[in-house]
Amino acid sequence: MYEPPLGHEVVCETSYRGEALELRFVLESVGVTSKIQQFRGGWLIVVSSDHAVQAVSEIDSYQREAAEQSSERRVAIPTYGGSMVGVGIYAGVLMLVAVLMGRSVFGLDWWLAGQMQAGLVMEGQWWRTVTALTLHLDPGHIGSNLVFGCVFGLMAGRVLGGGVAWLVIVFSGALGNLVNAMLQSADHTSIGASTAVFSALGVLVSHALKPRSGPRESFLKRWSPLIGGLVIFGFTGIGGENTDVTAHATGLLAGLVLGWVGVALPSDWLGSRRVQQVSGAAALAVVVIAWTVGLAIAG
Repeated sequence: MYEPPLGHEVVCETSYRGEALELRFVLESVGVTSKIQQFRGGWLIVVSSDHAVQAVSEIDSYQREAAEQSSERRVAIPTYGGSMVGVGIYAGVLMLVAVLMGRSVFGLDWWLAGQMQAGLVMEGQWWRTVTALTLHLDPGHIGSNLVFGCVFGLMAGRVLGGGVAWLVIVFSGALGNLVNAMLQSADHTSIGASTAVFSALGVLVSHALKPRSGPRESFLKRWSPLIGGLVIFGFTGIGGENTDVTAHATGLLAGLVLGWVGVALPSDWLGSRRVQQVSGAAALAVVVIAWTVGLAIAG
């Protein structure tokens, strides 16, 4: 046990030298002379016995105030339900369309009826911006979109709720395909859920960038979600012989824009089960209506 010099007392013990130096500065600022003594891997603050009571009081007051300020800085980020249901329906839709297309149900060529062909979209066949999100080239194509779509969709569902998240993702994916059609030549075709997958990533970035109360953040910390999103885009959205990079980019941008609208919705709405259910039903209805129109025109 450490024995302080005669006429002195130990008023505080800490495992961190930085904290000991900080508390010593606090005491010095109120006129209490102190010194730091290392002891058995820890740090002791020693003051004269005449100032021991004042020192203990000042340290206690400072630590309580620091704890209160730290608590005020914490920003609670709410999460919402329905994310698992959302990704389950997403996976089910992709698999169902794959089966229906493979069997040419209704005797129709689902591929030709649903692919995003820029010229046809610009002529008014809007449904192709949605139906193309559910078509895939092969098992590897659909497998990768299932994996990334479920991961990003699950995370988006946690921050917006399953229903609202997928409504935003579907519209963002369709908007991404529309912008892609505007930028490409008339004969350009595109399929796959990856446009919607990157829209989900855009939603997550928008949520991370949402202004929140708390201490002012550094530039790097404030924009790190966007930087992270771009890094993920670079690793997963570029490359491959059949990769439509423009579609991935427009999907990401559309997700950023519509995701910003989504994260701005009142928490009461996002927390409402009815709002989530109606939004989820609307997202599914958009896909069903798009395919119904597309197949009707093709037939």
